[in-house]
Order: sequence, then C-alpha cells, then structure tokens
Amino acid sequence: MSTLRVMIVDDHPLLRGGIRRVLEAESDLEVVGEASDGKEAISLALELEPDIVLMDINLPTMNGLQATRELKQLRPDIGVIVFTAYHDETQALHAIQAGASAYFPKDVTAAELVNAIREVSQGNYVIDDTVLAKPEVAKWLLKQFQEVSPIQAEDALADELFLPLSPREMEILQLIARGFSNKEIAKELRISRQTVKNHMTSILRKLAVNDRTQAAVYALRRGWIRLQDTQ
Repeated sequence: MSTLRVMIVDDHPLLRGGIRRVLEAESDLEVVGEASDGKEAISLALELEPDIVLMDINLPTMNGLQATRELKQLRPDIGVIVFTAYHDETQALHAIQAGASAYFPKDVTAAELVNAIREVSQGNYVIDDTVLAKPEVAKWLLKQFQEVSPIQAEDALADELFLPLSPREMEILQLIARGFSNKEIAKELRISRQTVKNHMTSILRKLAVNDRTQAAVYALRRGWIRLQDTQ
C-alpha cells in the first residue's frame, strides 16, 4: 500500500500535534509538514507536494478558504480537507466552492478523518459523512443553493453564485469588518468607488445577505475574518 503524504494547517500547535499523532498511527499515512497560517500553507504545500492538506479556516494572514482556493488553482491535484470550529451547512458549501473535497467540524472522530483522507486521495468527496463522486457533488451544490437562495437557484449552475468570493472581494470584506466606508476602501485599495460598489453587489449576492453589516457578521461568524484583525 502506498503512503499518503499529509500536511496539517492550523494556528494552534497543540491541535496540530494531536492530529499528527492520530495520523502517524496509521501505516499508510505520513505527516510531511505543518503550517500555522494561510500564506505559509500555500508556499509549504508547493514545496512539499503533499497528497492531502488538512486546512483550518480561521487562520492568520489568509483564511483557509482563500488559501484553499489559491492552492487548488496552483495545484489542482492536491486534495484539501477543511476542518473548522465554525460548523454549518452553508460553511460546508463555501468550502466545496473554494475547492475542498471534504469538510468536517473539529469534533470529527479520528476514524472519520482518516477515512476521509483515504477517500479524498481516490478523488471522492466527503460531506456530512457521505462519500460522493464528483458528478454527485454538483447535485449537492444545487440543493444547497435551493435552500440558501431559492429564487436564484434555478440559474445557479450557470451563475457566479457557484464561485467563492474572489481575493479582491475578500479584501473588501475584511475592510468592511474594520469599519471602512466605500470611500475609504477605494482609497486603501486604489480603486474607484464605483468598483467598490460593484464588488459589494457581488459580495451581497454571493453571501445572500442584504447589507454590508450582515456580510461582515457572516464572515466573522464563520471564521473567515479573525476578530483580532478587525481592531
């Protein structure tokens, strides 16, 4: 049996150590590296070329969804399993949108995590303890959109709603959480106020929220933005 190379990304050393011990007890799993923030995760994954990356969401420098999206663009062959303390079905939707192949809350059992690593290495997806082949994931995505935004779900397969927030949109969302106005965001990012407004429209649509405050709360509650980074 070939050995699967796994990398762990979490900003808590104690948790990383616990996961490492669980994985290294398995004869077919090898932990090849650990990272503590989003940007480090990308550079280390490109260097170490793991088969699977276990990715937390609430990370310094770049959240786990952003890091997942960028890593999958650079290395689509690397499987990503997102695990987080911010558990809900909408969060799972965003994780899969970003390119993850599995999603778990941090109270996942050792057996579930190990099984997910093996399934993802075979090209499968694991959502809510269910193993899905790639064609089945599209059906799951559509079902989630029907529940989150029924009016828009009919056109969702062809709509940008199936895309995660872009890097620029995430930048803007982070500034919104810090209390920046559109004018201040435009100045900070050196873009026009109209461009900021266009991005805001896209952010609100993708998150299915009504205003900038709801968007900021949405991101904070799901760990996309660290509370300490809003001070």
